[in-house]
Amino acid sequence: MTKRQIYISPKPYPEALELWRERLASAGLWAPLQGEVINTDDALGRVTAEAVEAKVSSPFFHASAMDGVAVRFADTLGASESSPKRLKVGEQAVFVNTGHPLPAGMDAVIMIEDIEEPGDGTVEIIDAATPWQHIRPVGEDIVATELIVSENHLLRPMDIAAVLAGGITELSVRRRPRVSFIPTGSELVPPGTDMKRGDIVEYNSRMLAGMAVQWGAEVRRHDIVRDDLALLKQAIAEEAKWADLVVVNAGSSAGTEDYTIHAIAGLGEVIQHGVSIRPGKPTIFGLVDGKAVLGVPGYPVSAHVSFRLFGGPLVYALQGREQERPRTITAKLSRQLSSPIGVEEFVNVKLGKVGAGIIATPISRGAGVLMSIVRADGVLRIPSGLEGFAAGSEVEAELFRPLEEIEKSVVCIGSHDNTLDLLANFLKKRHPEYGLSSAHVGSLGGVIALRKGEAHIAGSHLLDEEADEYNIPIVKKHLAGRKAYIINLVHRQQGLLVKKGNPKGIAGLADLTRDDVVFVNRQPGSGTRLLTDLSLRRAGIDPSQVKGYEHDEYTHMGVASAVLSDAADAGMAILAAANALGTDFVPVASERYDLIIPVEHIGHPAVEAMLDIVRNDAEFKKAVEGLGGYDTSEMGKVVWEG
Repeated sequence: MTKRQIYISPKPYPEALELWRERLASAGLWAPLQGEVINTDDALGRVTAEAVEAKVSSPFFHASAMDGVAVRFADTLGASESSPKRLKVGEQAVFVNTGHPLPAGMDAVIMIEDIEEPGDGTVEIIDAATPWQHIRPVGEDIVATELIVSENHLLRPMDIAAVLAGGITELSVRRRPRVSFIPTGSELVPPGTDMKRGDIVEYNSRMLAGMAVQWGAEVRRHDIVRDDLALLKQAIAEEAKWADLVVVNAGSSAGTEDYTIHAIAGLGEVIQHGVSIRPGKPTIFGLVDGKAVLGVPGYPVSAHVSFRLFGGPLVYALQGREQERPRTITAKLSRQLSSPIGVEEFVNVKLGKVGAGIIATPISRGAGVLMSIVRADGVLRIPSGLEGFAAGSEVEAELFRPLEEIEKSVVCIGSHDNTLDLLANFLKKRHPEYGLSSAHVGSLGGVIALRKGEAHIAGSHLLDEEADEYNIPIVKKHLAGRKAYIINLVHRQQGLLVKKGNPKGIAGLADLTRDDVVFVNRQPGSGTRLLTDLSLRRAGIDPSQVKGYEHDEYTHMGVASAVLSDAADAGMAILAAANALGTDFVPVASERYDLIIPVEHIGHPAVEAMLDIVRNDAEFKKAVEGLGGYDTSEMGKVVWEG
């Protein structure tokens, strides 16, 4: 019989981290690992386990710092332009090259440019030398017994060079922390497996292991463990023999097949179950066989947050290092962001520089949306005592990408279209210094973002029913008094996406009123939602007659995926999305999809590079046409300015 585990009272994030640190420290597990001796050549990126002192001086002899002649400075006294002095080569002057030992008895070097050679076995000088001129004395760089680097120092390329210069060919460095990852779940299959319904590719362990490697750890991944308490206990016990930290991925919540807490309790001690963070609440801290065990949730965003917050500090502590503080930036929030009181929430954001400031646009908050991490430029933290942030608030975001890269990105907010993904790739391909950062909030949301100065461009396909015109009326209304350009990207086919073979025989909008048909919609404010509403009105259909009308997706691919996965029988989207995921397509309308650009952003180097691709890149145009459902005959044409 399965057993449901209710959370031990969740603790606030700072309190939970301190409990984790204190309990491991009391067990001797939150402390630098012992040292191991390795070749200095192999020590890059390792952390010293003891202070490193020079065995020899560098240089260990007096050396010439220039090409020239070594002399006794006393022999040069009195030399001047009006009264040159000649020194006999071999006795008073000895030719030397840079780095050569200083000949015995000599105490200065005159540069080769400052001498003349008459050809009679002498050199002529017109300036007197000073004592130890152009000479590197013994120990000028490193003196024997001098401290080169301290204990707990992360070794960099220049450190390796200095250690070798000090005569040290072997170093004692901290053993790399060993972190083992155990993926759990009967639904998981290895990458590359032929998929069947219900299978989920196991990728979290690769993501988490990659993070640990970046932090300096040695990692290994256990085979997938199906949902079986005995098998999970066996896996944890095995990995605890090798690892300093065992990370169990999934099974940390309170479901009937969530066994992580039972396995840890059966083998050792559960320190805490539940942290007041979002995502990542079902995090577990434990001890097994004197080793730290961290249970992280199965959803990728939750796993990423949980491991970053609690695994990262431990991995650094085991190396004797402070965890690197992430670089942060103050940004203006593009839209309201609500959050429940009492929970510290971490929200991934897109960032871009528009005008003089950085704009932060929240992206999907779903714990299972891996691409929200991939697309994110940073993350902002909503403290547990706040209900969120108002639109326009100044927020602090931790950066996932270099600020310089963010500042060179085109910020596109508005309607989603698959061509934007292609355009982003071509921009990076043609101009590696630039990027296209897009957030999908619908056509109207994009135009409003332009009005508020939060984007460079907006993708839009808003049809004004009265004027029977795309985009121009909405730009006139919302950007009144500001000059802007509307540039066509594509004309495209919109229609109903249905299962392959159209098993329910959906022929048009009228079929959406049938009891056996479930619809998936686009979000309010999107051009597709407005097209859907207009099409329903023209067909005399009330939205209340459409089952699933209130079910929203934010992208065309989201609609296609909902149909493909049987979450819906039909949804309005573009033909390219149907082609991409292999659904059938029932045409409804042809529409114009444009880029709206305020005049102040024309001339921005990244915007100009993007427009050049749209107007002149034949390969890009061919790639768009290859998606299917697109007419590129007006691509790059200015359809309106005013």
